[in-house]
Amino acid sequence: MRVRAGIGFTLAMVVVLTGTACSGDDGPAAQSQEESPVASPSPTPPPEHPFTGRPVAARRPVLAVKIENTHAGKPQMGVRSADIVYVEQVEGGLTRLMAIFSSKLPAQVGPVRSARISDLHILPMFGKPALAYSGVQTKMIPYVQKASLFDVSDSRVPAAYTRAPGRVAPYNLVGSPRKLLAKAPQASKAKDIGFVFSDEPPAGGTPQKSVTVRYPAARFTFAWSAAQKRWLVTQDGEKDMAAEGGQQGAPTIVIQWVKTERSEFHDFTGSYTPLVHTVGKGTGVVLRDGQAYRVKWSRASEKEGTSYTMADGTPMPFARGQVWVVLASRKPVAP
Repeated sequence: MRVRAGIGFTLAMVVVLTGTACSGDDGPAAQSQEESPVASPSPTPPPEHPFTGRPVAARRPVLAVKIENTHAGKPQMGVRSADIVYVEQVEGGLTRLMAIFSSKLPAQVGPVRSARISDLHILPMFGKPALAYSGVQTKMIPYVQKASLFDVSDSRVPAAYTRAPGRVAPYNLVGSPRKLLAKAPQASKAKDIGFVFSDEPPAGGTPQKSVTVRYPAARFTFAWSAAQKRWLVTQDGEKDMAAEGGQQGAPTIVIQWVKTERSEFHDFTGSYTPLVHTVGKGTGVVLRDGQAYRVKWSRASEKEGTSYTMADGTPMPFARGQVWVVLASRKPVAP
């Protein structure tokens, strides 16, 4: 299905060798021969990283980090270095990020916050990655212990964390990705999770300046910057700035409509934890190169990646670089 022009989206990637043999003046006569031109083989391009589509020399272990995403935790550290950024609804209608790192590691990442049950359903597609977080609900501890991940939380590897000066707890916990991965030497390396990339955008998109996604208590706007070739993030009416400088944003934004319902967990105020269903099928919108594309998504099981296809069934190619996956619901669960 083509996206109609003007629609607004609101939720409520020859060297030639020649040689000549000549007869000597006083040697036996020999005919001059010229070798046929031979083209050297084209150099093999470096392989693409499965998370970003960019050239990479080798695939490295995967680290997932849970990051605070309210005003109290801004500006965030290290998010701009992530390969993938997931946006998930949490209690109170707010959101939290899960940033996936592999191709490059920032010096620091944070503020690191607690994990949620939805994380445990997303992470198996990466194999057995390392997960950095700070605490979980007591009832959820057995689920984390059985999950396909290496626990590098602050309670397991405290030496990998520090407290950032000038910030108030609990919004000041910062992790060192290198130290975190050093404590998970067997963490799975990056592999195919269903993403496809291209240098040029496919046909079938609709020009779009900005797209807004709403949660019960949070609002995101992704605005296209032709100068930066990224969708810049605004959250709750304010530019989402990075601690390293500049505005958060990515060449590709995936708005993935998912089913969200109450889980068996809730916080101390009685607000239920949403359970985001990322296995199954659904629809969504992919933003790249200033255009919006209607897509379908499919994930057969938790151990498999997610495929995104266009109306004709062909894979939807992402722009090379960081990818944001915004897990949103047309009917979000109430707090």
